[in-house]
Amino acid sequence: MPSRLPPLTALRAFDAAARHMSFAKAADELNVTPAALSFQIKTLEEHLGAPLFHRMNRAVALTEAGQTLAPSAADGFQMLAAGWQAALRSLDNQSLTVTAGPAFTAKWLAPRLYEFAQGHPEIELRFSAALRQMDFDRDAIDVAVRFGYGPDEGVWSLPLAEEWVSPVMLPDLAEKYPTPESLTEAPLIFDDSISFLKPSADWATWFKAVGMDFAPTHGPRFSQADHAIDAALAGVGVVLGRRALIVKDIADGRLVAPYKIALGTQARFRFLCALGTEDRPHIVAFREWMLGEIKKTGFVTEQMTIIPVETLHAS
Repeated sequence: MPSRLPPLTALRAFDAAARHMSFAKAADELNVTPAALSFQIKTLEEHLGAPLFHRMNRAVALTEAGQTLAPSAADGFQMLAAGWQAALRSLDNQSLTVTAGPAFTAKWLAPRLYEFAQGHPEIELRFSAALRQMDFDRDAIDVAVRFGYGPDEGVWSLPLAEEWVSPVMLPDLAEKYPTPESLTEAPLIFDDSISFLKPSADWATWFKAVGMDFAPTHGPRFSQADHAIDAALAGVGVVLGRRALIVKDIADGRLVAPYKIALGTQARFRFLCALGTEDRPHIVAFREWMLGEIKKTGFVTEQMTIIPVETLHAS
């Protein structure tokens, strides 16, 4: 029995036929005639010394040998495709594909993209707003921005700015509720996207930070942070806003954080890319631009008294 690998074209024909369970459909996929595809599979079977398909009147089925080979053939071609795409991306410094959560994309990236485009007209940005775990090679992603604690194993990771939450609202609501005590009468908005934080950074914890025993539970709840912030911008009420998602609105005067007390959390937004790609020119350009944009609104953090949630939950 030969141990050397058979021709790649024959394996490719087998993989397509095994996925479709049809020689005709496999031939269409590979843009060859059914006769040519059948010849490639026969060549593979001769190389193996055993049939890979049971040929029936109007159908085919895998033999035991075919069932054994099919998963490895599929995995092998997927790996080859991913490797080829990764090699192409390694030569491409003109486009950059970034994935970030919907809230970060809407509230941080989108309002600032004009500045990046002006400074880097040679780079074409592509975005994928998603929260699922991404594979840089499989999903053809160059940069991911994710929020949480980490650790980020097997990738290059840079924690971004310190993260905190604080009540934010429209300026006219701030006049109506000028003190933390008066805030107990205000309509409160709940951002459930941060409910995973441990220790929690919720309304009860914020009121504890200002010396009040008040744990509100009533009010509109949102599973997406950007929707909760949009509700505050619409005047629905007051939301505990995350620094990264509200600093531009504060800097531009659309929202205010009147109490200057914030809850600090060890969770961070992190800049992630595949190991070995962190020094590619377009990834460096995007990273440096992000860090520069963070510095522009750093004065908002300087105005806040940040109380770590760990100290509040420990007391």
